[in-house]
Amino acid sequence: MKAAVYYENGGPEVFRYEDVPDPVGGANDLLIRVEAVSIEGGDTLNRLGGALNTHPHIVGYQAAGTVLSVGEVVSGFSVGDRVVTVGIDGSHAELRAVPAPFAWLIPDGLSTDEAACVPVPWGTASDCLFEFGHLVAGETALIHAGAGGVGIAAIQLAKRAGARVFATASSDDKLERLKELGLDEGINYVSGDFVAEARRLTDGRGVDVIVDSVGGVTLQGSINALAYRGRCVTVGDAGRTSAEHLDISNMRPNNQTLSGYFLGAELLLFPRAYPMIAELLEQIARGELRVVIDRAYPLAEAAAAHEYIESRQSFGRVLLTP
Repeated sequence: MKAAVYYENGGPEVFRYEDVPDPVGGANDLLIRVEAVSIEGGDTLNRLGGALNTHPHIVGYQAAGTVLSVGEVVSGFSVGDRVVTVGIDGSHAELRAVPAPFAWLIPDGLSTDEAACVPVPWGTASDCLFEFGHLVAGETALIHAGAGGVGIAAIQLAKRAGARVFATASSDDKLERLKELGLDEGINYVSGDFVAEARRLTDGRGVDVIVDSVGGVTLQGSINALAYRGRCVTVGDAGRTSAEHLDISNMRPNNQTLSGYFLGAELLLFPRAYPMIAELLEQIARGELRVVIDRAYPLAEAAAAHEYIESRQSFGRVLLTP
């Protein structure tokens, strides 16, 4: 099969488009023909500095396509089914073998391209807001990186739940577009101080729930922007900067909470997350929620796709098509 591979970590230029051995599915696996790859934030971070589990390495969490073969102990899937899959790597390729518990049937009415964008960002957004953030109607929510996959999902889910929704983005244009998805107030983090703006928008009270996918110094700001009994869920390090020291001294007297979140652990260790994602797929198929796709690149142009994402010009998901 063809795949976008690399032999060392680095910038997008490390990608090579090469022939590699076809994956072989095990007894509990599905082998799929990949038709759409959603590039996740973790994919770019792994390319930059993550472990190379194979050599050459095929990066990528999430891909959708058609089932070519089903392992002998797998139930609930058949050859020809459309599915979306997640895994620790291997999405940037023409074929993918994944354990059946990490695959979902694509509902009628939902395109393969749209489905490819759902499990990781939408599952993450839902859990950050509700399972870990305990967001309820009438509260405020601040979503960092609002124009990204998790951000666009979280804005819609928080608004549907009855929250007043804030989000950060790098341009006023992006923030204006996010209003169509439920954003109440946008914060341009390039031209302003998001902590001060969050305090201003809440009359000094602070925000009830913050979803922070940026990390580093932004995470410190998120903690500083919390309301009394506020909850901050940290879900990534997209900002690629680290804080030397995280000051949590004000959290205890204000009864605040800081939680870490990783969807993979929830899927691996507990049964709850799998049906949650299945229901999100159904809701999107029914038109209750909206996937936003910016553009698609051929798999052979994985380097250009990653470069575009890292330029911070994208609005929504960027796809690869084998």
